[in-house]
Amino acid sequence: MLTLRLYFAQRLTALIMAPLTLGHLAVMIYAVQGGLSVAEILARTQGSVAWFLFYGGFVVAVAVHAAIGLRVVVSEWLGVRGIALSVFSLVVLATLLLLGGRAVWAVTFAGGGL
Repeated sequence: MLTLRLYFAQRLTALIMAPLTLGHLAVMIYAVQGGLSVAEILARTQGSVAWFLFYGGFVVAVAVHAAIGLRVVVSEWLGVRGIALSVFSLVVLATLLLLGGRAVWAVTFAGGGL
């Protein structure tokens, strides 16, 4: 049952990541073609709840998706099973959430740094 739930969770996060990736690419193309500097980009993202939610949602989806994918790879390639596999997955998830969350916070609320 866990395998089925993880399968569906990974498919759901892929569906979430697809439009967010396209949105991110569109924003990056706009910024580069518009000749925006890093300071100008940060000026537009600082204090923005919308950008926080956009990139925060992206981080959560990527963290869940990657943790599940790495869980499968580690299980198949290294034969890790049981509690060790679950701990590995949770550590990957927590690490990605922490690092990604810090980056999103820095860009949207912390003045570009922590």
